[in-house]
Amino acid sequence: MRNLFVSILLVSSIVLSAQKETNNSYLDFNYFGGNIALHNNDILHLIKGHPEGFILSYNKKTFGNEAWEQRYGYPDYGVSFAYQDFKNEILGNNYALYAHYNFYFFKRNLMLRLAQGLAYSTNPYDKIENPKNIAFGSDILSATYLMFNYKKERLFNRFGLQGGLTLTHYSNANVKAPNTSVNTIALNVGLTYNLDDEKQEYIDNLGDDKFTENIKFNFAFRSGINQSDIIGSGQFPFYIFSGYADKRLSNLSALQFGADVFFSNFLKELIYYKSVAFPEEDVSGDEDYKRVGLFVGHELFINKLSVVSQLGYYVYYPYDFEGRTYIRVGLKRYFGNKLFGAVTLKSHGAKAESVAFGIGVRL
Repeated sequence: MRNLFVSILLVSSIVLSAQKETNNSYLDFNYFGGNIALHNNDILHLIKGHPEGFILSYNKKTFGNEAWEQRYGYPDYGVSFAYQDFKNEILGNNYALYAHYNFYFFKRNLMLRLAQGLAYSTNPYDKIENPKNIAFGSDILSATYLMFNYKKERLFNRFGLQGGLTLTHYSNANVKAPNTSVNTIALNVGLTYNLDDEKQEYIDNLGDDKFTENIKFNFAFRSGINQSDIIGSGQFPFYIFSGYADKRLSNLSALQFGADVFFSNFLKELIYYKSVAFPEEDVSGDEDYKRVGLFVGHELFINKLSVVSQLGYYVYYPYDFEGRTYIRVGLKRYFGNKLFGAVTLKSHGAKAESVAFGIGVRL
């Protein structure tokens, strides 16, 4: 509890001192408490008590000065700091820093927040000191949270209230084993504080927002490191080459169709390990570790960022690993009209395989 209050005071002082003269922004503080979701029977021994924590956020409002702000109903964007106590000495506590967007519905009474960032785990897996923490194989984790709140601002001068549902997710995306991850479903309640005396008016001058564009061709290269589920099997680099076509349907979205070629060196090591350690599985050790997949996808454009979601199927699949279908989700950032960078997560269902950093060109 002492750590919680120290964290609140520290982050509050930093945010407030930095925003004394900032307009069109507000702070919110949310306390949450709930339960760890059982998504994998292997984590049964980690589900104890009721995790709790807080999320402190700085939010910048938009009012339609740019076209994308009007298309998305004047969202907010900002940064969040979160603290979570898992009420379990094996899992310890997590501290996380996020970037987020807030989207509004039903006359801005309902808010959906999407947040992505990095977390620090105070007690990750250690084969000597903490062998039971199979959820977090590293101290640095990928962190995601979703928040769905009913919200009323300026109920008491600059103060407002909000409350709703929060889902937090921590995983290292198999950068290092073990990695069963932890999801928490929680209820939250909080305060908002506007840093401005008065409301600003929203701009509504979008007019005819039709958009047409020819089919574009994309080429991307992604890479990173990952590890199989065998603890101690080592981390290896992987390389992914992708080519695909996309067709913009509107200012907001595009459909994609393309192919991936995967060079996954962890899989080469896993094939060798299986051939030696588990002869009953009939793995010769000569199986090809490369895979080729075809995919369909969707891209949602938000200013210079976009959200990518793709569903793929391996057409070349010499070694059976987690099934023939795969999912890729992630973020892209455009630099001009042609070049982009991307961070994407690849998984087989709920089983993450890798997080990849990539660059690409759209012609």
